[in-house]
Amino acid sequence: MNTLAHSGGPGPWILLFPIIWAAVVIGVVTLLRRTVWRGRRGPWQSHGVRRGSTGEHSPIDLLGRRFAAGEIDEDEYWRRLSVLDEPFGRFDKDGPA
Repeated sequence: MNTLAHSGGPGPWILLFPIIWAAVVIGVVTLLRRTVWRGRRGPWQSHGVRRGSTGEHSPIDLLGRRFAAGEIDEDEYWRRLSVLDEPFGRFDKDGPA
């Protein structure tokens, strides 16, 4: 206990701790504002071309709009939908080939 008192105290580097904590808090709040609080995905999730069947720009959504507009008939819709829903690559009983 007397070691700090006799060595001159902790020194000016002790001021770095509040600065580091402030940077951490600002970083967390910024990340939450950009992702969770706005309803978007975080940077750790992929942002591919297909965002799922409810995605605004997904190929399945575009196909549904074309079918609803009458540009394609029902047979072509189901044929193209089956191609879009297929997993990529060949699959055997044991998994991907």
